Amino acid sequence: MRSLQRVTHIVPALFKAGTGVVGGAERYVLELARHMAERVPTTLMTFGDQSLRERQGNLKIVVLGDAYYVRGQRFNPVALKMFGALKGTGSVVHCHQQHVLASTLMAIQGRLRGVPVFVTDLGGGGWDLSAWFSTDSLYRAHLHISEYSLHQHGHETRANAHVIHGGVDLARFSPGAPKRSDSLLFVGRLLPHKGIDVLIEALPERAKLKIIGGEADPAYHVRLRELAAGKEVEFLGVVEDAQLVEEYRAASCVVLPSVYRDMYGNTTDVPELLGQTLLEAMATATPVIATSVASLPEIVVDGQTGLIVPPNDSYALRTAIERICGSGEYAAAMGARGRERVAANFTWDAVVRRCLELYGRYSGFTTPE
Repeated sequence: MRSLQRVTHIVPALFKAGTGVVGGAERYVLELARHMAERVPTTLMTFGDQSLRERQGNLKIVVLGDAYYVRGQRFNPVALKMFGALKGTGSVVHCHQQHVLASTLMAIQGRLRGVPVFVTDLGGGGWDLSAWFSTDSLYRAHLHISEYSLHQHGHETRANAHVIHGGVDLARFSPGAPKRSDSLLFVGRLLPHKGIDVLIEALPERAKLKIIGGEADPAYHVRLRELAAGKEVEFLGVVEDAQLVEEYRAASCVVLPSVYRDMYGNTTDVPELLGQTLLEAMATATPVIATSVASLPEIVVDGQTGLIVPPNDSYALRTAIERICGSGEYAAAMGARGRERVAANFTWDAVVRRCLELYGRYSGFTTPE
């Protein structure tokens, strides 16, 4: 059997701390590729306004600057040079975001050239051939980040569909000093389906809330500031990784109040495919509160590593906040169990091992031990 010589991950945009999407798909791919590069030669290929080649440790990063954005969609770029990832023997390609044109074209070319192409869907998408026919069979295997994702795509009975989960760098996201502030923390894009308005409404008296995340919906951002008037709510915007870790460590609790139906009456079936910010918070031994939507109950063990409440229920959310913040010992024990759960189930080393095993199973290549 031939040995695996190279892995190329392809994602529409590159995550950059301070300017990227906090807790988004781009961070997931960068961290996965960075940790995989410690086991096998790995390239992260993405798209941008300017070409770039750089290294982050063992990881090679290639930004294709000659991209064409399909129908003007910024998260749907293609470039002829991306097919360079299909050259050479002993290589596999791992696309992230199934429903974008670049992934479909890579999968078709991979079939023609005999290069195994895998896919992980991280939500979102754009104009693609999958709008007219299923592209599922084009890929060697579908690597889902949660059981919820597997079910959402109807892959429960598909033999080549597997769950690889997400991971956290335990060295970077580690507990700080035992003393914590009395502030709650939200981390994520400021979008209506995140339910931040419910969190602001649920704030107990004299409670403080810090909100970290980019302004993804200007009108919603304005509405959040209106709801926060007269309350101790601080909008920090997008922050560098070092500050993010410190905010996790300092928070009394991290809350992810995502909803299926937002304050405008709009609905989404896929509000959270993983809940990466919960994993990062738990890794710092900070207790968490999440709603019972999508993948979040896979991350949080209710009453053990955090609390789960119904979506759109400000009273239940307020009660959960008061329960955690009202007892330092209870919160500390919950935070400790959260870190233990992440260490046991959600490390990047574990995700890399799962990926390499599946690459080998479906490509015939032997992978590093």
